[in-house]
Amino acid sequence: MEKPSRRNVLMAGGTLGALGALSVATPANASSLWTWSPKGSVAGAGKGADPKWVWDEEADPLVASLLDRGAVPEVNRLLRTWTKNGQALPAGLPADLRAFMEKARQLPSWADQGKLAKAFEFNQKRGLYLGVTYGFASGMMSTAIPKEARAVYYSQGGADMKDRITKTAKLGYDVGTENAFDPDGEMIVTCVKTRLVHAAVRHLLPKSPYWSKVADEEIPISQADMMVTWHSLPTTVMQNLVKWKVPIPSAESAAFLHSWQVTAHMLGILDEYIPNSWDEANSQAKQVLDPILAPTPEGIKLADILLNLGSVIDGGLLTKPVLGALTRFMLGDEIAGWLKIPREPLWDNLLKTLWPPFIAVREGLLDITNAPKALRDLYWTFDEILRQAALIYLSEGDFPISIEIPQTNNPHY
Repeated sequence: MEKPSRRNVLMAGGTLGALGALSVATPANASSLWTWSPKGSVAGAGKGADPKWVWDEEADPLVASLLDRGAVPEVNRLLRTWTKNGQALPAGLPADLRAFMEKARQLPSWADQGKLAKAFEFNQKRGLYLGVTYGFASGMMSTAIPKEARAVYYSQGGADMKDRITKTAKLGYDVGTENAFDPDGEMIVTCVKTRLVHAAVRHLLPKSPYWSKVADEEIPISQADMMVTWHSLPTTVMQNLVKWKVPIPSAESAAFLHSWQVTAHMLGILDEYIPNSWDEANSQAKQVLDPILAPTPEGIKLADILLNLGSVIDGGLLTKPVLGALTRFMLGDEIAGWLKIPREPLWDNLLKTLWPPFIAVREGLLDITNAPKALRDLYWTFDEILRQAALIYLSEGDFPISIEIPQTNNPHY
């Protein structure tokens, strides 16, 4: 059977979500068949369509129309003023966009305000761990996700990676704030704007001859791709915390997951693909994330760009080795090797040696009050190194970051 393309799916039903057609699409590689059951999702049921052939049936045709009719510059100008969840949408937006956004900004019926409040307690306690894992497990992992690396490299975001990582980090920052989904928070705004960006990339990137030459898909950022990215964030974070034996109350663990479940919904991921538990998340990740990690020329270049983000601090003399060692520690030797990250004997060994006692001290499992001063100084130095490394990747949100709909691909490619 012919794989669905944007053109024939749109012609068949006017939207990209013609699940009747998509559900029977079969990947060329039978071993990659979608087998995860929607019974394990927050919806508890679903059609079970392979997410590789499902995109965003509401946002995609809308944003394509905005781009084709030249409305995006004015839309971006107007949306710069929309920054808070409860804020009214700007006057002057196209009627079809306004209708979409009013619907898209609504929290799902299953959102639990108690869990969202509890999630802040988790984020508050684990802030340093989250900053490090978002940056060096999740962020650097993205460069070893072939489809994501290619999409980033050849889309507009690839032209300015510092700007792109700042906007991406805003998602991680906003979801961790106390009022993330409240009227005075910003997470809903960030998600809706990101959803519009994804739709624009789906329309623009297939027009890039550079992307088309290396891509193994006709349309980027499928629901499967979005779940891969999702797993690189909360699932990977929790797997690391468990590996490090960080004691986490079950209520906080469930709340952290819930905050990301709501985030997935707000980004346009269908409820039938959003895992309802950590067990289901780990099960799905084994199918959609673990097997697809691999090196690409684009990913290697992006990884090098990310590792050089700290050069503004010291010219890269110290920060690049530290960031490289953190990446190797978080992702392992194989992925670090794929990304051509050199070994750093000093920092590699320091991380392996100090990480377990560092976790124990932070969690109150090891008291160093009466330890020799040199050991206490080493602990606090290590703590500060991690904080500074995390800050390179994770914006503190103290300046306005405008997420805007792109109008072109990477002008360098």
